[in-house]
Amino acid sequence: MTSPKDWHSDTKQVRAGLSRTENRETSEALFLNSGYVYDSAEQAAAAFKGEADNFIYSRYGNPTLQMAEERLAAIEGAEACRVCATGMAAIFASMACQLEVGDRVVASQALFGACHAILTKILPRWGIQTELVDGTDITAWQAALAKPAKLVFMESPSNPVLQLVDIAAVSALAHKAGAKVIVDNVFATPIYQSPLELGADIVTYSTTKHLDGQGRLLGGAVLADKTFIEEVFQPFYRQTGASMSAFNAWVLVKSLETLRLRVDAMSVIAGQLAEKLADHSAIESLQYPGHKSHPQHALAKAQMSGFGSIISMKVRGGRKAAFTVLNSLKLIDISNNLGDAKTLACHPASTTHANLSDSERAALSISESHIRLSVGLEHQGDLWRDLCQALDQIVLDKIAGD
Repeated sequence: MTSPKDWHSDTKQVRAGLSRTENRETSEALFLNSGYVYDSAEQAAAAFKGEADNFIYSRYGNPTLQMAEERLAAIEGAEACRVCATGMAAIFASMACQLEVGDRVVASQALFGACHAILTKILPRWGIQTELVDGTDITAWQAALAKPAKLVFMESPSNPVLQLVDIAAVSALAHKAGAKVIVDNVFATPIYQSPLELGADIVTYSTTKHLDGQGRLLGGAVLADKTFIEEVFQPFYRQTGASMSAFNAWVLVKSLETLRLRVDAMSVIAGQLAEKLADHSAIESLQYPGHKSHPQHALAKAQMSGFGSIISMKVRGGRKAAFTVLNSLKLIDISNNLGDAKTLACHPASTTHANLSDSERAALSISESHIRLSVGLEHQGDLWRDLCQALDQIVLDKIAGD
């Protein structure tokens, strides 16, 4: 029998981290308890000193969380993982655990709205300098990392306009500057991109998205080498209460069993829709890493093994046209979530990035015309018909206006 470390990623999604009780259950057990008991006072003392292998308190250790962490680590190819209450808790904790007054952070400017707020509003209040750069421009990274930095943060592909960062090149520059590299890998998923193999130090996820993929849980994850997780991240995690609930961890464990099946299917459909959308007269421009029109298509092919389920499209006619399309959808739901089995669409400028100023959104290339489409598992033909009839409303409105 092969060793678990030699299993294919698809097998790890089903089997990694499995820890059965004496009842020999088929499905993973759910441990809802908050605390644990000891055989003696000496055992309790040893556990708190880290000298005994005991769970102590579910805020920072639980058998169900451990199964989720071991399974995710195996899929990612990471030495260790900690799961968090939300994706933003994971991102914030991965930064805060290693930053202090006077440190410097360099990040790609194309970010999710809440990530942008952490970097530009919260960290500066703590005396931490942040510098945002055009993530697509390697010369901008070179200039920013010509002086020391503590941390580099990026999303690739980015939310919502799907800009890419050359992870290997930027990681090399960051390490020369003395910085750790964090990659938010939500859009690519561990199925299609391995930031650690490309030189990153830390990977974060909102497990709410594709990793669960069925709209059932809030969660996040931080993955890195064992030293970082245990010596840097764990003390912060333990004291600040960022942990995931046991029930959500159990749901996540079960969700991971079908991760590749869902992501592969959604990505195939997204690729088919992108080809058709690119030719629709109501579309001004389309952003999808797998489409030949994407300016970083070559980089996408080089560092990703697939292109994901998210499409960004700019319709003709500004916010009014974008709202017309969204309000005309009959099958596809309007929602700011993504990575779900159901196809979802939103207007980033008024939802996920509404907290940014007009100038900040312009710097991120987010316009009032943008619609973000998260492709689900419905039949491609049904989705295309729904998108067509919604996009056609722009054309009809223009004819009526003329």
